Order: sequence, then structure tokens, then C-alpha cells
Amino acid sequence: MLLKDFLKDKLLTISLLIFGMISIEIFLMIYPFGSLLKIYVPVIILGLYGLSITVEYVRKNNFYKRITNTLNELDEKYLITEIVKAPSFTEGKILKEILEQTNKSMIENVNQYKYITQDYKEYIELWIHEIKLPIAASKLIIENNKTVATKSINEELDKVEDYIEQALFYARSNTVEKDYYIKKTLLKDMVNDCIKKNKNILIQEKISMNLHDLELSVSTDSKWLAFILNQLIQNSVKYKKQQGNTEIEIYAKQGKENVILYIKDNGIGIKKGEVTRVFEKGFTGTNGRLANKKSTGIGLYLCKKLCHKLGMAIELNSVQNEGTEVRLVFPKESYVKF
Repeated sequence: MLLKDFLKDKLLTISLLIFGMISIEIFLMIYPFGSLLKIYVPVIILGLYGLSITVEYVRKNNFYKRITNTLNELDEKYLITEIVKAPSFTEGKILKEILEQTNKSMIENVNQYKYITQDYKEYIELWIHEIKLPIAASKLIIENNKTVATKSINEELDKVEDYIEQALFYARSNTVEKDYYIKKTLLKDMVNDCIKKNKNILIQEKISMNLHDLELSVSTDSKWLAFILNQLIQNSVKYKKQQGNTEIEIYAKQGKENVILYIKDNGIGIKKGEVTRVFEKGFTGTNGRLANKKSTGIGLYLCKKLCHKLGMAIELNSVQNEGTEVRLVFPKESYVKF
């Protein structure tokens, strides 16, 4: 609270006080009072009032300064009403009561939307599980009636399954801590399972795989890691070069404090100015806006979000027309964070 602002608020009171003192001096001049009395009365009035507003300013200034400093230090600023003590002056008490009522109303409002969001999330998860049944039935029909047409339909159903899986993981991405199981996982097994899952598209697109140095174990949730790997492999396939051979190289390195899994390809790469934005939600970039790519800008965003939840790091380097390298960094004791 600035002193000039405080005095500006007191301007009316000060003006009335000055008017009152002038009136008293005029009254004293009418009667034969001594000069000492004429000086003493305005001085004592001014002194007492000056002392009064000084004490008031100090109390209010200390209170608002304490609120401001506490607010700046808080990460969760809505907790300010729980931390700041009630002041000794009436205006501050009224302000604190208003803040407490506002905070209570805000929490109730947030909880209401939280329940609505939770209901919607549960519906999405239920819908995803239900939609898997007709897809599985369709794949069974295709398996028993193999033709060129049904093969194409099966490939499209694979894409539908990938999008459904993405939607499921997106719905659960804010509650990873409620649906995880951390255990020692061999990277070789995880990578092989992901390649088997994507074998049809890899064969169709004539992608060669180069796997080596994967005999390392990490502590993580295999289900969530499988989703991340699937997204990265599918991105390498989606953004391959139209001409020439495409190779995806996957290997791991043991560090002092971590294990790093590398996923490298020789695809079309990413523009230099866009590399730092690839993990942003909805960012598709130049490559994603190409008609045949149909990017949603959700895949890498989800990978980043899930890695953060699992205590991992994900890093990406890319050179346009040369390829992309993604690194998954597993801390040795990552499970301790949970």
C-alpha cells in the first residue's frame, strides 16, 4: 500500500478536519482567549489525527504487504485464505471473510465440474470398451473371408483401434497414478511386442527395423510404456520419406543414473523452428498439415504427459530431410517417485 494512495483515500476526512480547525480559529478570535490557546487547540487536533492515521497506515500496510508476500510465495494461490491470519482492523476482517466465502464458492463450483468431467470420462472409457467388441467381430469376419477388399478394411480397422487406444489413454492421462503397476521390464520384450503389434503397417510400408543393445531392464509400467512406443513407431512410419528405404533403429544405453532408449528414423524430419513445439497439445506443424498425414497433434503431447507422470523424460532431436531421434530416459530408481 503506497502512502500517497492511503492519503488520497483520506482526502475528504483531512479536508473536513481543516475546515473544522478554521471554524474553531474563527470562533476563538471572537472571544478574548490567549494566543497560546489559539495555537494549542489546532496543534493538538492535528497531532492526534496525524498519530491516528499513522497507526492505521502501519497496520494496514503490514497486513496487505504480508498478504502480497505470501501470495507470491504460494504455488497454489487459492490457499491464501487458509494461511493469512485475520487482521486487527475491521476492514481487513471483512476482506478475509469475503475471500473465505469466495474461496468456498470456487471450490464447490470446481467440484461440480469435476464430477461432471469424471462422469464424462467414465462414459468415454465405457464406450471405448464397448466399441472394441464390434471391431473384434469385424476382424473375425475378415479373417474368415480374406480378399483384397477385406484386407484393406482390416488395415483401416487397425487405424481405428489405434485412435480408440489413443482416446482411452488420453481419458486416463490425468489419473495415471490410479492405474499403474511399476515393475522391472526388459526393453527387448517391450520393443518386440510393439513391433508385432505394428507388423502389418511396417510390412506394408516396407520399413526395416534395426534392433540392438536392448538387453536392459527399467522400472516402469509396461502398459503405459507400450502406448508411448507405439505412438513413436507409428510417427516414424507416418513421416517416412516417399522415396528410398526407411529404417527405424531402436537401441538402449546404460548411463550412470539412467537408461536411455533411442528410437531413430531416417524420415522427412521436422523443421528447425518447429522441433521445440512438437510436444504441445494440438500442434501439427508443417508435416502434420500435409493432406496425406492427417495429424491430430495429440500423440506426442500424450507421450510427454505420460512420461512426466511415470517419472521419465522424453527428448526429441530432428533434422529436416534427414530424420528424427527420440530418447526415453528412465531414471534408475524412478519407481521411488511413486
